[in-house]
Parts: sequence; structure tokens; C-alpha cells
Amino acid sequence: MDTFTAISLIEGIEEAEELEIIEAWQYLIDTGVVWSLQGSYGRMAHDLIATGVCYINNSEDIAI
Repeated sequence: MDTFTAISLIEGIEEAEELEIIEAWQYLIDTGVVWSLQGSYGRMAHDLIATGVCYINNSEDIAI
């Protein structure tokens, strides 16, 4: 997975199953890229973390 692929899956540019889309979100969260994208990505990532769909994979404090 890379940033371009993750965004393509999330935006529906490439067809994907629900699990692949969740994996794409998790990739963006793990790499920290999601926090530097437009606001809607950060808000969605925050919601996915809050509902337990995704998680923060490290012990560093990340402002969400």
C-alpha cells in the first residue's frame, strides 16, 4: 500500500471491498499522512478511531 493507492481506494477511483477501504484508512493513519490531508480525511479518521474501526498504532501522542 502507498498513499496514492490508499486515497484511490477511499475515493472510489479503484474498486475495493469494505475491508480494503478500512485497510487504506489504517495505512493513512499509521503513516500519519491522514493528518496532513484536507480536513475531511482527518475528521473521518477521527471517527473511525473513535468507533474502533481503526486505531492509532503507536504510543506517540497524535493530535486528532
